[in-house]
Amino acid sequence: MNQNQSKPINKKKLAISVAVASALAAAGYEVNRLSANPTGEKDCPAVFANAIVSNSTQINVQIAPLSQGDLLKWKQKGGTINDASCLDRTSVYGIIQVTSVDDIKNALEFAKENKIKVSMAGARHSMGGQAFFRNTLVLDMTKFNQLSLDEANKVLTVQSGATWHDIQNFLHPKFAVKAMQSRDIFTLGGSISVNAHGMDHKVGSVGSTIRSMRIMLPDGTIMRVSRTENSQLFNLVVGGYGLFGVILDVELEVTDNVVYESELLPNPRLGLFYGHLSTAKESLLQDMILYTFTQIDAPDAVISPLQEESNTRVIRFLLTLSKKGDIPMTVKWLVEKHIGPLTQACTVTRNQAMKDGEVCLVSRNDPMHNSGTYLRNNLKNETDILHEYFIPRAQFVRFVDGLRKVVQENDVTLLNASVRVVHPEHNFLNYAPTDMYSIVLYINQPATTEGNEKMGKITRELIDLTTSLDGRFYLPYQLHYTPEQLQRSYPEITAFFKAKKRYDPDGLLTNTFYEKYSKLIGEQ
Repeated sequence: MNQNQSKPINKKKLAISVAVASALAAAGYEVNRLSANPTGEKDCPAVFANAIVSNSTQINVQIAPLSQGDLLKWKQKGGTINDASCLDRTSVYGIIQVTSVDDIKNALEFAKENKIKVSMAGARHSMGGQAFFRNTLVLDMTKFNQLSLDEANKVLTVQSGATWHDIQNFLHPKFAVKAMQSRDIFTLGGSISVNAHGMDHKVGSVGSTIRSMRIMLPDGTIMRVSRTENSQLFNLVVGGYGLFGVILDVELEVTDNVVYESELLPNPRLGLFYGHLSTAKESLLQDMILYTFTQIDAPDAVISPLQEESNTRVIRFLLTLSKKGDIPMTVKWLVEKHIGPLTQACTVTRNQAMKDGEVCLVSRNDPMHNSGTYLRNNLKNETDILHEYFIPRAQFVRFVDGLRKVVQENDVTLLNASVRVVHPEHNFLNYAPTDMYSIVLYINQPATTEGNEKMGKITRELIDLTTSLDGRFYLPYQLHYTPEQLQRSYPEITAFFKAKKRYDPDGLLTNTFYEKYSKLIGEQ
């Protein structure tokens, strides 16, 4: 027998080997697909029944020059714009890249001469067209971002297009902001326009940390506003969704970049905290992780430079995998609960800690230096939508029980549910007339007409639940609510729209929220 003669192939083993290799390849492909960095801005199909323009359509317009010459810095002529929801693609007259006060003044003059309305846009993370309207001239504020610091008085003067990421990098390591949103990608002007709040349960909203602002009114004049100077306009601009004037620059109170340690105990020195409710089926909204950061005295602290996000692909994979069903969602929750705290980066060192084996230390800036890049993905025909509800503290349990019922009955893919403390506010459209808890929901939605209709139903059910408990819903998100729900949650909305007409009688500044509800409520 020829010793070199090959042995007969074991077909069963070959089949198993091919199956295993195929399964591993498929698993590898799926892991890569779910964790891959986004290749660009997500482009969803048009899902609204009254969609303004299809995704592929580009509106070309002839741009007339200003009488004194074409002074505008065009980023885009015609075309479309969208927001973070991916569902609001809208045709616009054009987009101006603002870098100076003169750019804003020229754009307003151009719009008045050509009978065009104007909107302002920053990071565009509002999800109902609050940063634009069809055929408007959009002011892109993201490069209007100069900063200067008065260290002695702890006051930062900053243009409205600066992001919190810019601001933190400018202040670190000595100073930190008092209040900001949970992610650092938003612009200051956008945060003021929605009166955002964040992790510091004692400070309150961004609006509460403003010393004063300069505002350009629709007629081009510049006015300084504060709680004591032109206070009515101040309270309309804070949480006013860009409808009363263009925020130029802000005097913002800052604080020391103190050192924190993490613990789960009641403590008057607690500086930052937030909670995450369970999204796993077996413990849905019944279990909660509480993240706390307690200030300590650390005179010998050595604070590291701010670090950019790490492990984004791993976190993105867990988040996108959790959309696949109950088991992946439970896995995500268990990882968040048991493994997440072990991976926290310790950014502050001190000589004494080396001897004492002290717990992980961070500076105030560190937990807020989070861009949330893992939230962006390449998945097609789906998107993730934010909701936020403000509930009187005594009604928190009743709201969570009602929320659980809505989630279960509507088979909602709830990716995250956060809890924060909110204090009474004093701006005109006030989401917190008393002490509240804020419940922030992050919900996955198919980018289909059916998915959008379901999201509308869920939104209206949650708003009804909220208002039945004397709570209010947050306005920067999708416009699924009825005029009656808006009036019930914000009884001052009619007076708000009347004030808008006083300060902007020609309606030069606008957005989709205003155009929809000012007309519907005005017709009632």
